[in-house]
Amino acid sequence: MGVSDIKQAIVARRLERIAVEGYTFGHAVPATRRVPLVPFDRAPFVICEVKRKSPSKGVIAGGLDAVGQARHYVEAGVKTISVLTEEDYFGGSLADLMDVKNAFPQIAVLRKDFLVRREDIDVAWRAGADAVLLIASILTAVELADLKAHAEGLGLAVFLEVHDEADCLKAAPLRPAYTGINCRDLTDFSIDRAIPLMTKRYIDWSTRLVFESGIFRPEEAVWAGQAGFQGVLVGEAAVKDPALAARLTAQFHPEATHHPDPKAGFWSKLYAARGSYAEQPNTPVRKPLIKICGLAHYDDVVLADELGADLLGFVLAPSKRQVDAAFVGHCPKTRALKVGVVQLKPGESVPEEIAALVDEGHLDALQFHGHEDHTLVDAWAHNAYKAVGLAGPLSWQSWEKAVPPRLLADAGSGGTGMPVPDEELAALSSSPLGGRRLWLAGGLTPDTVAAKIELWRPELIDASSGLEESPGHKDPAKLRHFFKEVERVTR
Repeated sequence: MGVSDIKQAIVARRLERIAVEGYTFGHAVPATRRVPLVPFDRAPFVICEVKRKSPSKGVIAGGLDAVGQARHYVEAGVKTISVLTEEDYFGGSLADLMDVKNAFPQIAVLRKDFLVRREDIDVAWRAGADAVLLIASILTAVELADLKAHAEGLGLAVFLEVHDEADCLKAAPLRPAYTGINCRDLTDFSIDRAIPLMTKRYIDWSTRLVFESGIFRPEEAVWAGQAGFQGVLVGEAAVKDPALAARLTAQFHPEATHHPDPKAGFWSKLYAARGSYAEQPNTPVRKPLIKICGLAHYDDVVLADELGADLLGFVLAPSKRQVDAAFVGHCPKTRALKVGVVQLKPGESVPEEIAALVDEGHLDALQFHGHEDHTLVDAWAHNAYKAVGLAGPLSWQSWEKAVPPRLLADAGSGGTGMPVPDEELAALSSSPLGGRRLWLAGGLTPDTVAAKIELWRPELIDASSGLEESPGHKDPAKLRHFFKEVERVTR
């Protein structure tokens, strides 16, 4: 069953039960509100969830005590709690919401459910919710506007969830104060932390932007804050590890107070002109992002940019294509983003002159292509990613929990001209890639790129030595042929 079918099934089941049990689903909800109305948004804007199961994960904590779970959050400094009240698919109830709010009246409580009628909003208010979730994808634009106005008329905050451009178009006229983007890929339910970055490009109103799902460690929450999100909503991870809540409240303190964030980082800039990348079998192949690497001459930089490269790579490590910081600092301005390739040993830090290139805007990101520590890569995740030389499945698995939302698959240390064997890519594609779309480097040439794109449908391709007339100097004819081949096989 596809996600659209599941959402519709949940809504259909709710309406069936409402017809029999009413909007309270048989629970003794007070006739009027008995608890104080608490402001929804208070720093740190970390929303932790009371949740027993989900359609994608099954049972998460079947015997969970709602008040006990909420107590863990309150003691950790969480000031906003989301309570699932959907019974059939998520194992929640209105009783959970009332119990949590009665036990902790000072806490802001969000009713998270598939609300579709004004009566749902009325019940939420009476039960003690301080905010309600409205899911744009299950409501028409007229319904969404009506429910938002009704909720706000009662004094409730509206947390409006969007998934794609169509949802954002519905939400835009309403300019919700709180907008959530779920990083669950709605084609296969996998977690892809790049999805909120792809979607937020459509949000042009001032809002508190909340990153939903995909947060399992504080480092990931910090990354979300750096990527332009003012809040995080954490479900499964917080339920399974209540201690996580305290670490989140201690470390999640985003600089921006509202979206749009004027200081967009690498990932936001990369996806600023690109919508959701969902691919389905038997559909046209989508054009991948293109990185041209190993640039060591300014004329090559200009040509690659003119031909439509999305990323330009400069090797700042020992190599036939190595350039120095001064070369990068004097590069012409380009539409394409600039990436510095570094190779570091365990325990090494990024050299000061290279870090300065990022700080001063000469580089948009770093590509770690050595034996860097996980902690270093995670610390730089706002403006960096890791290239992984595929030497068996464990090489990729060891980086699956890294914070950057993408990893670059390569055949080795880079610049060798060797392609990643198809059997390695087959093994990789059979796994969930740690919730990442494929970025592919290694031996790509004008003669091989079309086949690789058609077979593996990478989100990004990275070419270097296969486009050269000599190490560090690109062949203009090969560059043009390469881009034409990409255009030929993609839409």
